[in-house]
Amino acid sequence: MATIKDVAKEAGLAVSTVSRILNNRGYISEEAKARVHKAMEDLDYQPNELARSLHRNTSNLIGLIVPHIRHPYFSEVISYIEDQAYKKGYRILLCNSQRIGEREQNYIDICRRNRVAGIIMCTGMYSITEFRDLGVPVIAWERFIDPDVASVECDNVYGGMLAARHLIGKGCRHILHFGTVSLMQMPGDFRYAGFKKVCEEEGIEYHEELTSPAPDYHLDRTMDIVEILKKYPTADGVFANNDILAAQTIKACRFCGIAVPDRMKIVGYDDAFISRLTSPSITTVRQPVARMAEHAVNTLDLAIRKEPFSRKMVFPVTLVEREST
Repeated sequence: MATIKDVAKEAGLAVSTVSRILNNRGYISEEAKARVHKAMEDLDYQPNELARSLHRNTSNLIGLIVPHIRHPYFSEVISYIEDQAYKKGYRILLCNSQRIGEREQNYIDICRRNRVAGIIMCTGMYSITEFRDLGVPVIAWERFIDPDVASVECDNVYGGMLAARHLIGKGCRHILHFGTVSLMQMPGDFRYAGFKKVCEEEGIEYHEELTSPAPDYHLDRTMDIVEILKKYPTADGVFANNDILAAQTIKACRFCGIAVPDRMKIVGYDDAFISRLTSPSITTVRQPVARMAEHAVNTLDLAIRKEPFSRKMVFPVTLVEREST
């Protein structure tokens, strides 16, 4: 079995240089990296990740904690983050908290035991104290954890404004906002603030309706939405806080005999894959998830290597018009 000394000899480099390349530490020329990777391939050398993590007191693992892998939005987030992490030489330790505090705490402990290099939090029910104890950098994804934690967000206020302006521009004069009850304030809650601002400026009647708390994203709230639609018979537009709620609103309208988009126009949020699969397809506010994932991983990598990085990044959103409006 080949050793690191064999790789160094094959590449014509010092063992220390090969070690730095394997551990992604310090500046190494691309030519030297290419020689080492070729030597590793020729010798079929496999680094001992456990030994490396014990030696460095860390690993090449990034902990990724999400509220639910069932949600199509988070499925895309996971996919993009994993792809960007792989390009940087990291692997993902995926944790599905299901918004359960005890489970989230257990996953934080698992990250500690596995000596993760850093954590990307797509959920967060704990203060920064929990993460300071880990001694590794943390990136918050669309979550408020602590001002000291670097965060990646989209412009939720502007997203709500885009949705309202689009519905008003399509002739809507009585608009409903569908959201879910949050256990804590989230950046996504500001979508309603942007929506409300535009409606008030334009003198448009609006109402906010919250469905039940949503730890289980697979729950079908169609009948809840049916009752809301009956409550507001003159409503002609809906801004749903995510594409799942928008899809269920289309289903509820069909149940009530309300034609979409002739009688009711619907805008969702996220531009998750489901928005292209419904009939009619969903007009939605697109989050640039691929760019957000790239920035999150790059920022975490800088923090891991103790290099300067930005504490907060807010990405612009755009509206994608489809058949529901």
